[in-house]
Amino acid sequence: MRVLCLHGKGTSGAIFKSQTASFRAHLAPLNIDFDFVDAPIPSSPAPGVDLFYSPPYYSWWEGESAEAIKTARQWLKTHLILSGPYDAVMMFSQGCTLGSSSLLLHAIEEPRSPPLFKAAIFICGGPPLAVAETLGYQMSFEMRERDNWSRAALAQQADSSAILTQGAARWRGGWWDIPDEEQLREEMEFPWRIEIPTVHIYGDKDPRYLAGVQLSALFDTDNMKTYAHDGGHEIPRKDVVNRKIAELVKWALESAKLQ
Repeated sequence: MRVLCLHGKGTSGAIFKSQTASFRAHLAPLNIDFDFVDAPIPSSPAPGVDLFYSPPYYSWWEGESAEAIKTARQWLKTHLILSGPYDAVMMFSQGCTLGSSSLLLHAIEEPRSPPLFKAAIFICGGPPLAVAETLGYQMSFEMRERDNWSRAALAQQADSSAILTQGAARWRGGWWDIPDEEQLREEMEFPWRIEIPTVHIYGDKDPRYLAGVQLSALFDTDNMKTYAHDGGHEIPRKDVVNRKIAELVKWALESAKLQ
């Protein structure tokens, strides 16, 4: 079984491999081939990353335009032709936007074709708003304002100086006038629901928490598991968290009949 792994902005495949090592250790008996690829664009490190990991660093795109995301999607399509197929996909942050955009556009453009992946695991992701707007969706002012604010808050809370001076206490979350999860999903009124089994993992102190919940609105709620850990925009090292993530990954693979 092969799982494609798409890292976050300003990191790398090797960094994502390290970030996920603890929960993947619990999946060792499943004999999964996790393929950690590098994004095509060399970049500066994400805030705070250079404190823990050496270069090189890569990003799937710079900025957040729909055109840039679609260019990255074309890279992914080529990669799937040359190096696929993969049974499932696991993503973090910017990688989630690439993966969800690709799944969504594939479902719209090729409705008679099988999905790109049979299962998906999203970690600290967010909805592909720029792509959604090109499909005719109107984003409310509040939704756009929250998205912009959360990106700025993430950059501040993940910054090297915050790590050095505050440690784990730097994660203060974000926009706390928070609707419940179902209300957040209803804000994303997509007529399409991607029906593969999905897992959505987010930190309840992550400034991008709301975005992580809204990403799940693209997917069938009857074929979905969500998990909010007590950390920030990260994969905590706590064993209880990693065991839970491993359990959810196993559920997704079993639900897709990959186990």
